[in-house]
Amino acid sequence: MPSDTTIPAGTPREEPAADAAARLLPPEHASSSDPGPAPGAGPPSGGYRAVFAVREFRAVFAAHLLSLLGVTVSELALTLLVYDLTGSPLLSALTFALGFLPYIVGGTLLAGAADRYPARRVLVTCDLICAGCVAVMVFPGTPVGWLLALRCAVAAVAPVFTGTRTAALTDILGDGDLYVLGRSLLRLVSQSAMLIGFGAGGVLLTVLSPRGAITITVVTFLCSAALLRLGTLDRPARATGGARGALIGESLAGTRAVLGDRRILGLLLLFWVPAFFVVAPEALAAPYADAIGAGPAAVGLLMCAMAVGHIGAELYVGTALGPRARSRIVLPVAALGLLPLLLYAFRPGTALAVGALLLAGAGAAYVIGLDQWFVEAVPEHLRGRAMTLLTAGLMTFQGIGMALAGLAAEFLPVHQVVAYAGVLGTVCTVLLALEVHGTRVRYRSTRRG
Repeated sequence: MPSDTTIPAGTPREEPAADAAARLLPPEHASSSDPGPAPGAGPPSGGYRAVFAVREFRAVFAAHLLSLLGVTVSELALTLLVYDLTGSPLLSALTFALGFLPYIVGGTLLAGAADRYPARRVLVTCDLICAGCVAVMVFPGTPVGWLLALRCAVAAVAPVFTGTRTAALTDILGDGDLYVLGRSLLRLVSQSAMLIGFGAGGVLLTVLSPRGAITITVVTFLCSAALLRLGTLDRPARATGGARGALIGESLAGTRAVLGDRRILGLLLLFWVPAFFVVAPEALAAPYADAIGAGPAAVGLLMCAMAVGHIGAELYVGTALGPRARSRIVLPVAALGLLPLLLYAFRPGTALAVGALLLAGAGAAYVIGLDQWFVEAVPEHLRGRAMTLLTAGLMTFQGIGMALAGLAAEFLPVHQVVAYAGVLGTVCTVLLALEVHGTRVRYRSTRRG
């Protein structure tokens, strides 16, 4: 579809996941369901293995893997289907772009569902809605307009699902180091899906029609729903008590509350702004390869290099660094992460360009520490809406960044567009890092008080 362990002073020690589950479950469920081994109060020594030791997380991880691979295959198949039906490159490209654009709609107008209803119910319902939309796409008589509308519906539901699941991880893993590593694992799977899913989809489409490949997505959504329904506990909604208004009004009120907090807004922008600039070389991979006289193989290398760099760096940070070290590197790595794109100013060949993209991808490892800061800054009753907004904004910023990079390349050479993205992105990120550092100092002082 779109990123330490040092915990700011004054932050309470993390609550073991089993205790968190018991506190959040109704009394009649507290002793009858075992969420798996509980993390300790201090930093866990097992790293990613300790996360997989939690039974509920294994169900969430498997559901994420299934649905993500299914969505990746369906995106490719649906793009080809629309092109086969219309012969229009514009509509084919629009089909892919619609995976980004509706995120902001669902992320702002439906975000309240993440806190208003029990997380398991929201997750299962979202999976079933997506399965139903994709099932209609499979029918041979479905017109192109309906295909595009259904694609929008799936994309609008996606941020609600992702935000709810991210917030639910704090119930399953606690809000300390296990949560950070769990988020990291889901993000690594998302990055890997770019490398595996499109390749698998291409192979699959050699033996199946586009509609046949899309059918697989229906099955993956249904399997994801079953895993979440049977593999996770039924916890109550976060936002309890008080008068409830319309869902849209509640969602917008939550968005205003999240964006109105200077600390939270700064952290959100630190997720979004680097992502806005870093997509430029991926969006322009094909025209850049053409400009330097490279073949189709170079396009593939340029498209996957950043994901490979991100996966490798995040695995290293998650396994080799502790919480304090991860927290210390957030601001410097974020500030320097886009500098490798400046190499494009010299119009490098394929090898040097791939090296620059590997380094730029590695720069995204700062988000593993930023995840911890974000979950600490967001109040419990807003957590679902904040996570939904985070997802929606990230996808929207990436989509806009791709579009603007393409527009700029209409007027400037591709290598200059990428280099300018590196310069502007670095300046903006450095300014954001200074702002986040200032709010962190005030945040720590407040927590001590």
